[in-house]
Amino acid sequence: MFTGIIEEMGTVREIISRGNSCILKVEAKTVLEDMKLGDSISVNGVCLTITEITSSTFSADISLETLRVSNLKSLRSGDLVNLERSLKLTDRLGGHLVLGHVDGTGQILSKQVKENTIFLTISAPEELLCYIVPKGSIAVDGISLTVIQTSSNSFSVAIVPFTAAKTTLGFKKVGDTVNLETDILGRYVEKLLQGRLESKQRSIDLAFLAEHGFLDGGP
Repeated sequence: MFTGIIEEMGTVREIISRGNSCILKVEAKTVLEDMKLGDSISVNGVCLTITEITSSTFSADISLETLRVSNLKSLRSGDLVNLERSLKLTDRLGGHLVLGHVDGTGQILSKQVKENTIFLTISAPEELLCYIVPKGSIAVDGISLTVIQTSSNSFSVAIVPFTAAKTTLGFKKVGDTVNLETDILGRYVEKLLQGRLESKQRSIDLAFLAEHGFLDGGP
């Protein structure tokens, strides 16, 4: 689990294709300080498992499913990526609860600079927009941001100077893709309400009793 507070930007050094998956090697500094094999790390918002460590790099496997739903498939050697180590129970939760399980990708539709703030409008798949609400939290390429407003196909966020300087969103352009992870709390609430609604709508009949083990199906 992560907080969406990026610790540093790493540099992609190598991508080794392995059929439908690949191995990603990233050069870093801060995140290597207490890293161990098997640790989790967020790369552009995607939770990966460390498989190899050197004095200046770490490597991680990327599965077919991760390549399908995220923008990691478009990474090239030399690209910068956002990095965050997994959350410790003693850490401050500066952003919001981020799982590193990317829901999908969006595209930067517009980028406006007003005074010292960057305003981005980002498209989102229809199935994700119901979980994106004004003043709510969203992770964009692993960065915890607050939603300003939403529309039928997009949402907007503000990038303050510190975030622009310390993350990849500072140099992202219109047309670039970003990883999106919606707030998991909204999904749990939806699932809970759906279950209650379904239980209220279903009447107690012979089929219901048999399904739940109250009838043996005999005469």
